[in-house]
Amino acid sequence: MKLEDIRKFTLDQLEDELIKLKREQFNLRFQKASSQLNNTARVRDVRRTIARIKTVEREKRVAEAQS
Repeated sequence: MKLEDIRKFTLDQLEDELIKLKREQFNLRFQKASSQLNNTARVRDVRRTIARIKTVEREKRVAEAQS
């Protein structure tokens, strides 16, 4: 997911997306542990997308507090 797309989300949408990605990350870890993971790059993509969402969420909360 691109940063431009993430910035368009509201705070509620960001939280929902974060929950969805954390669930996917959990499932990917299970697949990796049981040697069923085919796309190992997906683990990295999910981790980075989670970080992007957290960053944008923080930026929006700080902007709200300053207003």
